Amino acid sequence: MKLAFAGKGGVGKTSVTAWTADWLARNGRDVWMVDADTALSLGQACGVTADSLPEPLTARKDLINRLIHAGGFLDLNPDVSDLPHQLAVDVPVSGGPLYAPAAGKKRLLVMGAVTNAGGGCACDANALLKAMLAHLVMKENTCVLVDLEAGVEHLGRGTVAHVDALVVVSEPSLRSLHTAAQVGRMADQLGLRRQALLLNRYSGADLHDVSGLPDLPGLPPLRAALPPLAGLIERQLHTADVLGLPEQQLVDTTLQRLMEHLGLDVCP
Repeated sequence: MKLAFAGKGGVGKTSVTAWTADWLARNGRDVWMVDADTALSLGQACGVTADSLPEPLTARKDLINRLIHAGGFLDLNPDVSDLPHQLAVDVPVSGGPLYAPAAGKKRLLVMGAVTNAGGGCACDANALLKAMLAHLVMKENTCVLVDLEAGVEHLGRGTVAHVDALVVVSEPSLRSLHTAAQVGRMADQLGLRRQALLLNRYSGADLHDVSGLPDLPGLPPLRAALPPLAGLIERQLHTADVLGLPEQQLVDTTLQRLMEHLGLDVCP
C-alpha cells in the first residue's frame, strides 16, 4: 500500500498521516513514513522527540555530493537502495503492550525542502529527494505513507504511477476546499486518479452525511469526515504528539472506512 497525503497547511494533514501509520502498524503492517512537507513535523506528531529526529535528507551535503555529483557529473538517477535503512529512525507504535506482539514496525524518513533559501539551484538536493521517494514507492514491498506539501511536486510521473491513492485533507472552509480541488487537479494530470477527500474538523451533526460542499472542479470525492477532537485540542499547547487520543476508536473507524472506499487492503 502506497499512500500520499496532501492539503492546505494547517488542516491536519500531518495528523491524519500519523494516525494512519499508527493504525496500520497496530494492524500488523510495517510502515515507512516519509515526511516530505517543509514543516517537517510528522516525527513530532508521532511522538518522536526533536533531538531524535533524523537530519533532513536534503541537508545531507555529504550524501548529495557522493551520490549526485559522483564522477563530476550531475547524476539524476543515483542508486539510493541502501539509504532508507541507513537514515530512518524507528518510531514506537501507540497502545502499549496490548499491541506489541502483533504490531508492525514504523520507520520515519525526513526529506526536507527542495528550495534554497539563499538562492541558487537546488537541483542536486531535489534529484536525491526524488530518487529516494521513487525508490520507496516503487521498490519497497511494504506500506509507504508520504506526507506531502499542498502540491504534488515531489511526485514525478514515474513515481506517481506506483502510488495507490491520494488522500486530500481539508477543513470545511472555502479556501481549504479550493486548495484541495487544486491538488486533486494536479494529481489527476499526473495520472493519480484514485483520490479521496477527508473533511477534518467538521462540526455537523452527521459525519456520514456531509452535504453542502461547493462544486469545485478537481475536488476529490468526499469519503470520510472527522469532528474537532477535544482530546487533541486539549493537548496541543503541551505536546506535538497526536497519538493515543481519547477519540482513537473514532479515528480508527474513520480510517478503516476511508481505506475501504479506496479499495485498499489493510491486512498484512
